[in-house]
Amino acid sequence: MLAAFAFAADKPAPESIKADMVKTNSVKVAKMNARGKVIEISDESITIERAVRGNVEKIKFELDKPVENVAVNDFVSIAYIEKDGKLMASRVTKTDTTKKDQKAVPGNK
Repeated sequence: MLAAFAFAADKPAPESIKADMVKTNSVKVAKMNARGKVIEISDESITIERAVRGNVEKIKFELDKPVENVAVNDFVSIAYIEKDGKLMASRVTKTDTTKKDQKAVPGNK
């Protein structure tokens, strides 16, 4: 009886089963975030300026659709991915800077 199981395991799978078992390679895309002040905005792109470790850098993001209620000098948070060498913004939201400003003033907690 044990030999029957071993023999059945050695048979190759039929072609129809092999076709169904095709592996799909799913590549995970890293989602990243950036915050900064809007210095330029259009229907196709948004450019922000942010400070990282004392250095100020400008970053340009491509937009799938125009962003509403965001203007130059607004502070925004952008969720993005890198696709074909470009930074593609998936979400752009205004951020409230009053909390940070209150902590910077001596005496406020």
